Amino acid sequence: MITRRHLMKTGAALGVTTVLPFGARAAANGGDIFATTSSEITIHPISHASFVMRTPAGVIYVDPVGEVAAYGDMPAPDLIMITHEHGDHYNAETLAGIAGDTAPLVTNPAVYGMLAADLQARAQQLANGDSTTFGDLAIDAIPAYNITPERMNFHPQGRDNGYVLSIDGFRTYVSGDTEDIPEMRALENIDLAFVSMNLPFTMDAAAAADAVREFGPSYVYPYHYRGRDDGTQDPAEFAALVGDAAEVKMGGWY
Repeated sequence: MITRRHLMKTGAALGVTTVLPFGARAAANGGDIFATTSSEITIHPISHASFVMRTPAGVIYVDPVGEVAAYGDMPAPDLIMITHEHGDHYNAETLAGIAGDTAPLVTNPAVYGMLAADLQARAQQLANGDSTTFGDLAIDAIPAYNITPERMNFHPQGRDNGYVLSIDGFRTYVSGDTEDIPEMRALENIDLAFVSMNLPFTMDAAAAADAVREFGPSYVYPYHYRGRDDGTQDPAEFAALVGDAAEVKMGGWY
């Protein structure tokens, strides 16, 4: 279990039986609120791949990068999670400005090795397939990688993480940078998903939508959809392709 003062790795992933959320609504101060079994989760998109989750277990910052001022209206983090080392997911200066003195971190092993000594002392590295807990929150590290030959140098298999976060009967999937890999398609009982789509680094809107139709989350945010040159993907096209397989939420990422 992870606490603010102590980090300890657990064993295998915890089995969780999910219940469908009772609905979603807009938050008064921006973002969206999702009902869990007995509480709520609020999502605040920040930019590109960075967002803040208010959960029954505390406030979680996911891949926080950019100006520290962008987080000025958010509560301080109780937990920081990082998927991988690329600059649109991990930034040492941003971390130094938001982490405070106690918030623990969960990262993939590559980022763990890059952390400043004070942050590494309160961080836990999870490799693909590893699991841990943070209070009542179960965290499973899911593979994130490229499968198209000409893209495999961006995110090689085995290095980067996605995450499944399970709390109070509600399961959230954070894809990180990945294509529509078998491990994503095999996910079950996902209530909320964040799915990346941009070229040449991850996948296009059609592949992302096809994967979503396969694993069928209740809600999905397209995110991380600005790419290089003509690789930016259209979230409206993604939503049309997803159809009624999931309710698509549009965050103010850009």
